[in-house]
Amino acid sequence: MTTADITRPKFDLPEPLLRIGAARVPASDGATYTSTNPATGEVVAEIAAAGQEDVDAAVRSAREQFEHGEWSRTSGPERGKALTRLAALIEADAETLAALEAVEMGKLFRDSVGGDIPCAAEAFRHFAGWADKISGSTFSLPNFGPQNRFGYTVRQPLGVVAAITPWNNPALIAAWKLAPALAAGNTVVVKPAEDASLSTLRLAELAAEAGIPDGVVNVVTGLGPVAGASLASHPGVDKVSFTGSPGVGQSIQSFAGESFRKLVLELGGKAPQLIFDDADLDAAMPWIAMGNFYHQGQVCAAGTRVLAHESVIDKVLDGLVAAAESAVVGDPFDDASTMGTIVNAKQLARINGYIDSGVSEGATLVCGGRRESGPGLYAQPTVFRGTNDLTIARDEIFGPVATVISFRTTEEAIEIANATRYGLNAMVYSQNISRVHAVVEKLRVGTVWVNGWGVPDPALPWGGRAGSGIGRELGRSGLEGDTEEKTVHIGFGGL
Repeated sequence: MTTADITRPKFDLPEPLLRIGAARVPASDGATYTSTNPATGEVVAEIAAAGQEDVDAAVRSAREQFEHGEWSRTSGPERGKALTRLAALIEADAETLAALEAVEMGKLFRDSVGGDIPCAAEAFRHFAGWADKISGSTFSLPNFGPQNRFGYTVRQPLGVVAAITPWNNPALIAAWKLAPALAAGNTVVVKPAEDASLSTLRLAELAAEAGIPDGVVNVVTGLGPVAGASLASHPGVDKVSFTGSPGVGQSIQSFAGESFRKLVLELGGKAPQLIFDDADLDAAMPWIAMGNFYHQGQVCAAGTRVLAHESVIDKVLDGLVAAAESAVVGDPFDDASTMGTIVNAKQLARINGYIDSGVSEGATLVCGGRRESGPGLYAQPTVFRGTNDLTIARDEIFGPVATVISFRTTEEAIEIANATRYGLNAMVYSQNISRVHAVVEKLRVGTVWVNGWGVPDPALPWGGRAGSGIGRELGRSGLEGDTEEKTVHIGFGGL
């Protein structure tokens, strides 16, 4: 099938302009950057590239709305209704949002339209239900001399939240940051990744259609070292929520530390999949393969360290090879494709570099490898057999490269799993519930999936340990992280 034979949905691009309050404006200096389709090389759009002056304007807009506008004073039930309307609009607009992600960063259209976009809508719907349930606690206190006392706490919105999102799941992760922040009554400035800005701009349009007031959701598109750094270090921001690379996260942590603002960092991972000798491999192999090759491995929760018990490692290798060799790597809009493109040429070169390092360091290349030629930014699903000290087993590659590692005992599996600078998530495959609980307890990660893998649920917190970041998004923990807790002591006379 040729590119011309592929049926693409009809969709309109959002205006490639900054969203600042009620205005849709170019960058103050006229700067733009080019969004390119990684499957075809065609220019998708020229998008406004915000500078310091534009970020200042967006933060002022958010602050003005928070301090003097209606959103922070709107009742919880009314905020919840607005977020519910937004969820419905996202569902109705799923094809457009998914198409924008396919043309900008190469995610399979069907995976977005059937996965990321409905999950984004569900995040707004979930936190809409929390908007009228944000509450504190009441305490009876001992008397102080003749004075009777009681105390209580209240949770109030923080103010202005800076949400800096990655390119791999742009609409979904924007929703994870926006939904709890808006439910709590905050205003937000979003800075999407330059490789995938358009779906976030469309989300802002839908927020306005849902009746969310101007200035509540502001979007500054632009380059990370300029717009992202300006927003992360801005003194007018009360919280920074960032998802992206560890290096950028460390810089943001230093910015935030200077001003003592709240901070959430999700910085990726190198997740282990622990496959024990009693695992149901027929049921497990589709999940194990998905944990490596879904979205071309461009997933922070990807389980690319496949730790298999020595008695089942050959079967696990056979299953991964079968999945890799049956994968159809192609245009994101082609129904036959099971893997789309890599986001940009730099990332593809990075993946190929890691494949070369695996070979040079002595790992066994079981299947796949460097893609030598052809149009489009595609990578072959690749499987190595090796050890945990290899560079390909230590570093987050962000590509479809699995390293299969053997273990003999449960203790050895845990030791290998924890021998990493990351701590985002892990997967455990076993039918022995006692073993599962013992292993889960000892894994130094933020989330564990047992006998499966999937998308974080908005009802449960998501975040990592160590080099995977600090803080939590989603769940009650994520919602409370978008509030400030205030303690009140009340004294009154006795009868």
